Amino acid sequence: MKITMIGTGYVGLVSGACFADFGHTVTCVDKDESKIAAIRGGKMPIYEPGLDALVASNVAAKRLDFTTDLAEGVKGADAIFIAVGTPSRRGDGHADLTYVYAAAKEIAEALDGPAVIVTKSTVPVGTGDEVERIMREARPDLEVAAVSNPEFLREGAAIGDFKRPDRIVVGTDDPRATAVMRQIYRPLYLGEAPLIFTGRRTAELIKYAANAFLATKITFINEIADLCEAVGAEVKDVARGIGLDNRIGSKFLHAGPGYGGSCFPKDTLALIKTGQDFDSPIRIVEAVAQVNDTRKRAMGRKVIKALGGDARGKKVAILGLTFKPNTDDMRDAPSLAIVQALEDSGADICAYDPEGMEAAASLMPRVKMMSDPYAAAEGADVLVLVTEWDIFRALDLKKIAGLMTAPVLVDLRNIYPASEAAAAGFKLFRVGGVDASSEM
Repeated sequence: MKITMIGTGYVGLVSGACFADFGHTVTCVDKDESKIAAIRGGKMPIYEPGLDALVASNVAAKRLDFTTDLAEGVKGADAIFIAVGTPSRRGDGHADLTYVYAAAKEIAEALDGPAVIVTKSTVPVGTGDEVERIMREARPDLEVAAVSNPEFLREGAAIGDFKRPDRIVVGTDDPRATAVMRQIYRPLYLGEAPLIFTGRRTAELIKYAANAFLATKITFINEIADLCEAVGAEVKDVARGIGLDNRIGSKFLHAGPGYGGSCFPKDTLALIKTGQDFDSPIRIVEAVAQVNDTRKRAMGRKVIKALGGDARGKKVAILGLTFKPNTDDMRDAPSLAIVQALEDSGADICAYDPEGMEAAASLMPRVKMMSDPYAAAEGADVLVLVTEWDIFRALDLKKIAGLMTAPVLVDLRNIYPASEAAAAGFKLFRVGGVDASSEM
């Protein structure tokens, strides 16, 4: 089938490349000429493992192309996917749908025949209704069907998630659109991925509900971690003990500095606003968002306590800046609030991240970016592990301890056992650990 993808951000580029790899002919459209030129030259605008090779192979096979000409890009398309940004709107926290609606209008004006318009962007309930209204108003002469097809891609594992999904959700009541969507996802039939057809509004809500539930699990175990420190329990054991209950499950029960990224903060806030607008507040999610915001800054205070309560003039080395491993995404990363709290307390900060330093540099201009973990640790009074990149899982702790002014490790991801840190000469502070409660 011929597919057009509007937007070459994270969702659009990954989805477009994967659809092409399924054998479809895909044209990705973006207004940013420099971005399109870079992609054509093999330079990806985001870091996602395997994406550059996937794009290159499908471009070479002539199944994947890129253009800035939307009118040309939508010609003859069986389905046109909208995968543009929906950031939180300044002032009220609602999802900003400006780009979605603008894309819908431009698509309608450029269409040369019947089309299925698929919203891949994460959007609030009712967005598909408005997309359809905009298109019918712009082109009452054409037959169009607006479909919701939310994405469930994890940054750092997006290609695998797309090709081996837990489920595919499609929101439409239109028979022709249903047939088109079945054909598009037919290559996943052998993998037996559930293809769930619902009403359009239901599909829109599924995405928000899923992210809010996962954010709730993260926030729950983080609060249990705080209780563990207070009572002298071990959060990793608590998480394992409850996670083995298959009604609960072990995923998203890893205590840490709070969630971040492009999805959970934005989507929980949008769901909260939707509930308020419909006079059906979601109090649990409201509490989750509030607790998560305060937790990030609290991690900065945790580091200050590890320094004896005074960070002024101390050198803090931070390992990991992105909100999670295997991405260069700094959106709502816990490191931002942690660094701000430490800078406010007078600390000098250096940092290392395998992929995120370029993006982080403009967000934290006073932080000195280092060439590797050992360079960051040299002369430091405390080492703070913020993001659990694989490269940080097997550090030479003895070497690092010897480079530091004071061998103090604040492990916000609980990567290192207390015995291993102690053997290397470190004073260790963890999240939700017995050692943390006794030291703090």
